Amino acid sequence: MKKNIVLFSLFVLPIVAYLFFASGVNSFTKLPTITPKIADFGNWKSLNGKRVSLDKKITVLGFSGTDILKNRGNYFNLNEKIYKRYNGFEDLQFVVLCPLGTEVEAQKVVDALAPFTDVKGWNFVFASPEEIKTFYAQLHLKGKLDNGLGTPNVYIVDKERNLRGRKDKNEYKEGYDTFHPSELSNEMLDDFKIILYEYRAALKKNHNATKETFKS
Repeated sequence: MKKNIVLFSLFVLPIVAYLFFASGVNSFTKLPTITPKIADFGNWKSLNGKRVSLDKKITVLGFSGTDILKNRGNYFNLNEKIYKRYNGFEDLQFVVLCPLGTEVEAQKVVDALAPFTDVKGWNFVFASPEEIKTFYAQLHLKGKLDNGLGTPNVYIVDKERNLRGRKDKNEYKEGYDTFHPSELSNEMLDDFKIILYEYRAALKKNHNATKETFKS
């Protein structure tokens, strides 16, 4: 009897604990808000000439800067690790804010991605340098844009235009470095799953509430 208890403690309990925490990390956590209610975009046009809005969309937001082609590998990393996994989610958009005058370079990035993925969820939006600086400043982030108005980081913005990330005494993370695929595969993917879980839980709750209303 004692032998069985010892064996259970040594082998079974660790496996059960691992499975519990591995499956529960995203289900029982809410991703904190770094900056609430950020401004929407201005009347800035995307490559297809349409206006893009942050409202009612989960947005992965990036800032290309003037060196779009030089940093195109970052977009391939993001495409492989995050975009291709979730591009079927209709409430999701990927938006890259670019300086006016870089339209040709941005189109080349889209053309290079097209053979490997459905690029309809990629949006390259163009604004003046001053507009980009003003927009970035109101995000109230610790990180800064480089001299070309770009950063390798991307940010998660929820449907209510809250910029989300990690903000506790042990870890602060406002963005995810696209230069490092491992950061996208680990930290960003984990946080992105939390956001999706939040919305799925909210939809389920609203659906159940609607059903109860009809019953009443």
